[in-house]
Amino acid sequence: MSLCPECIKVVRHEGTPEGKIEKIGGVDTYVATPAADYPKDKAILFLADAMGHHPNSFLLADDFARNGFKTYIPEYLNGDPVPPDAFTADGPPFDIQAWVSRHPQSVTRPTLDKFLDGLKEQGVTIYGATGYCFGGRYVFDLAFENIIKVGVVSHPSLLHCPADLEKYFSTSKAPLLINSCPVDSQFPIEAQKKADELFGDGKFAPGYRREFFEGCVHGFAVRGDMSDPNVKAGKEGAFKAAVEWFIKHL
Repeated sequence: MSLCPECIKVVRHEGTPEGKIEKIGGVDTYVATPAADYPKDKAILFLADAMGHHPNSFLLADDFARNGFKTYIPEYLNGDPVPPDAFTADGPPFDIQAWVSRHPQSVTRPTLDKFLDGLKEQGVTIYGATGYCFGGRYVFDLAFENIIKVGVVSHPSLLHCPADLEKYFSTSKAPLLINSCPVDSQFPIEAQKKADELFGDGKFAPGYRREFFEGCVHGFAVRGDMSDPNVKAGKEGAFKAAVEWFIKHL
């Protein structure tokens, strides 16, 4: 599989990020810390899309922190994110397939593991993970190994369906929330229905929920156009669902 143009179109969300960049396990990491007291052994791993350390992701991490979860965004793209002007009218030509070929799991996962090792050294050992597009692939991978306690994916990319859904069902103990939408070549309606078939009606004992946001397209939860009321409702609804899922299961 490969990424689609919708994976990397950007609408800049408003606000000034309040967190800071720290080195954790040698990996540049955006850290959003709650203002009030919080469990020091728990954290949310924010696994970003192909844009990596982008202000939209920082703002979402800040919002998770406002809800009481210390949140970390590791820069696991090794300094080579998709540029913000890719596929814009005035941007330079960009080869998304070449970019994907430079970021296989054999390259990105070791960086993510170094970050996780760094967190463990700080005493952070219980993780919820939320992954957007490219990052959804890594929520699944961490869930396969039961490294995370709870998983959330929003319009995930690079999944092999139904194989990855079946593997999640058979190997993971992490409750799964999927934020989905009607127009998504990466996680289409057929894959969404398969997830419901496998996990729904109580069949997945740890817990399963899928939200569906009408009027939205792939990327809505992190790069949606807030001038569109449907997309705004979808972005806010996906965030609310994730917070509720973490409160319940983390």
